Amino acid sequence: MDVRLYCFAHAGAGVSSFGRWQQLCGPGIDVVPLLLPGRGRRRREPRATDRDGLLGDLLGPLADAADQGPYALYGHSLGGMVAYTLTRALLDAGLPAPALLAVGACPAPHLAAARTTGPGQTTDGDLLSLLGALDGAPDTPLTGPGSVWHRTVLPVLRDDLELARALRAAAVDDGAGPLPVPVLAVGGRVDPVAGPAALDGWRQWTSGRLVRRTLPGDHFFVRGPELPRLIGRACRVAHRIAPAPAPAPTPAPALSPGLRPAVEALPAAGHR
Repeated sequence: MDVRLYCFAHAGAGVSSFGRWQQLCGPGIDVVPLLLPGRGRRRREPRATDRDGLLGDLLGPLADAADQGPYALYGHSLGGMVAYTLTRALLDAGLPAPALLAVGACPAPHLAAARTTGPGQTTDGDLLSLLGALDGAPDTPLTGPGSVWHRTVLPVLRDDLELARALRAAAVDDGAGPLPVPVLAVGGRVDPVAGPAALDGWRQWTSGRLVRRTLPGDHFFVRGPELPRLIGRACRVAHRIAPAPAPAPTPAPALSPGLRPAVEALPAAGHR
């Protein structure tokens, strides 16, 4: 059975980064990018800016899917926190765990929570400076102040950064303990945000195995071919070595009507 790989993009983005993943992940992987509200075809829907809003939008569909066979989650940057939050909520609901939680360009929750700004504190200048530092803004006249890009991308990015802050704070405050799920933490070789130490921090968030890998690129190495190939291989391995689900308990055979009165008359265990 194929592993369904649910993918979540970085802040300010839709799902175009995963456009070639079905081909690049290789056999046995069914790639399912999930679009958050407020962008792309969902642009008219209100954006989620806190944990409750995110879970209200995505937990139901994922809960239905979790019972339908093996699955894994990958999230990039903000998407890593989305993937972690959903994994935690699925387990809290008693649903089957993913075979793998994979995060890219995403520091462990406790290592970035204190460095994010509070709600409403991020100006356009802050956002443009952040994008410049990450090499994430196209440098053309079409993206200047007042442009369509400026008017459409920055509001989404601002709300997504607020969502990231809220998810990290909720994770740190939750106190639920590490996830019983293996974690793959991937970083870009020249990413200024999620270096080796920030990725190693995921060790305290899983009681399973943590594997850290570094790929060529900066914060947006999700656009290259190396990442989907790595994630595809990791999903196949995780699925192969995952413990088999516990068999459902066998119901006790029904008693025939003739035996039921005799059995009901027996003393309870320990009764003399």
